[in-house]
Amino acid sequence: MIRLFKVKEKQKELAENANGGVPIKKQTAGELRLHKDISELNLPKSCAISFPNGKDDLMNFEVSIRPDEGYYLCGTFLFSFQVSPIYPHEAPKVKCKTKVYHPNIDLEGNVCLNILREDWKPVLNINTIIYGLYHLFTEPNYEDPLNHDAAAVLRDNPKMFESNVRRAMAGGYVGQTFFPRCI
Repeated sequence: MIRLFKVKEKQKELAENANGGVPIKKQTAGELRLHKDISELNLPKSCAISFPNGKDDLMNFEVSIRPDEGYYLCGTFLFSFQVSPIYPHEAPKVKCKTKVYHPNIDLEGNVCLNILREDWKPVLNINTIIYGLYHLFTEPNYEDPLNHDAAAVLRDNPKMFESNVRRAMAGGYVGQTFFPRCI
């Protein structure tokens, strides 16, 4: 029995020496699941994923969405994803890095998407979240808003909402708020 432990220690020592003395970091269950999710991504052509910290940091990545229909046609919107080590038991933290006039995204970038909150289940994956975000741009929902002003305009005057979205995406003011160009 003692020899078995000695063999394991020797294997670990050999592995560390092969890596220049740096011990090999074991992947958490969350990292393994995320790796699987990313390798199985089936994104629409209007979405792309990137790893600003390099491929070694899978737990933090960005997704850009460029809707090809709806109010936000031709805009480019960047989202940051921070994935917890206990993923998929906890939903990733998603923020919109592009300032956008949208009923379901506030001016700080917080996103109102049910599967990121109360409807999250471990069977859901990154692909599902990206399609959910894409859906927010093709069909914004004024019934569950974070930006109440945008939601009220969408509900009461869709033509004015469309005009506001175009002005914001072109780089302009909607009310007292300036939006940088995103088209």
